[in-house]
Amino acid sequence: MEIKKFGETALIIQFENVISVDVHQKVKSYYYYLSNISIHGILSVIPAYTSITIQFDDTIIDYSELKFIVSDINIQHPNNLPIQRIVEIPVCYDASLGLDLADVENQLKLSVDEIIKLHSSNLYTVHMIGFSPGFMYLGGLSPQLYIPRKSTPRLKIPAGAVGLADQQTGIYPQATPGGWQIIGQTPISMFDVNQPPKVKMGDKVKFEPIDLSTYQQLNQNNL
Repeated sequence: MEIKKFGETALIIQFENVISVDVHQKVKSYYYYLSNISIHGILSVIPAYTSITIQFDDTIIDYSELKFIVSDINIQHPNNLPIQRIVEIPVCYDASLGLDLADVENQLKLSVDEIIKLHSSNLYTVHMIGFSPGFMYLGGLSPQLYIPRKSTPRLKIPAGAVGLADQQTGIYPQATPGGWQIIGQTPISMFDVNQPPKVKMGDKVKFEPIDLSTYQQLNQNNL
């Protein structure tokens, strides 16, 4: 673990720079510990794949003081972690919604059925929320589905689009530009500013394949 300054009013706790269950457990443990103790001057605690950023008010606490406090934390058996939830999310992998499904099929030398089976059979971990509100970065993708981002990003990807990028999978909660390889779509709204978040860091996610008719029905119900 390395602690380093990030600008004038932030500090980064950097763990091993690899996406893994062990590193995620460390990030999660420190994140919830820091979020639940009272350190005067901390403004926010932001988890990422392999690090945590702490923003602080330097009129209340300076970098050296905060670094000393963080360095002294020793989490051996965390008992402050929330109950881990498993969130099931329906996904339609129809060709009309999987905008890049044919390209993914060609690049990975897999059939569409194999792609769907591989993608929907794993249990994923929410490593972080970022990029846009509600966008969850999921670890646990089958290595057979590892694929680079698109060389030319789209100017607009529809809300609910399910994509692949390198070792990750995720869902676009809003219509935004993006370069992930889109293989399907969920009819479920993944972000509503007036509602609690559907998922949070540390949750597990399971994708449930649905056909186009079911997708259209669920999508209509969510309008």
